[in-house]
Amino acid sequence: MAQRGRKAARAKAPVDPVARLRAICLALPEANEKLSHGEPTWFAGKGKVFAMLDNHHHGAAHLSVWLPAGLGAQEALVESDPKRYFRPPYVGSSGWVGVVIDTKPDWAKVAWLVEQAYRQVAHRKLVAQLPAPPA
Repeated sequence: MAQRGRKAARAKAPVDPVARLRAICLALPEANEKLSHGEPTWFAGKGKVFAMLDNHHHGAAHLSVWLPAGLGAQEALVESDPKRYFRPPYVGSSGWVGVVIDTKPDWAKVAWLVEQAYRQVAHRKLVAQLPAPPA
């Protein structure tokens, strides 16, 4: 009986999307977080940015994460679900994609997209520490 109560309480507890995103990002090899432009930003080792939080910056409608994406990925994602994915300002012209995370996202897909962004920018020694992508 007490077990069901704990499960129900856990199910009703709100999920902090920033905390969840942070956990996803920091689970990657040598990932680190710094503030950039007033927002949490995640770096691959001492290298490049692989994720930037947009917490309603400049009046944005949603809490989102901006990620560098592979060739054609931005367009495909935005076309597949324009309420979830968008071309972010400033970096969108370089292929980055915005992912809305405050409207019940598929966290497994967010984690996959974050890992793909990390693979785009991380040094090959860091990428080698990740599990091989499925064939």
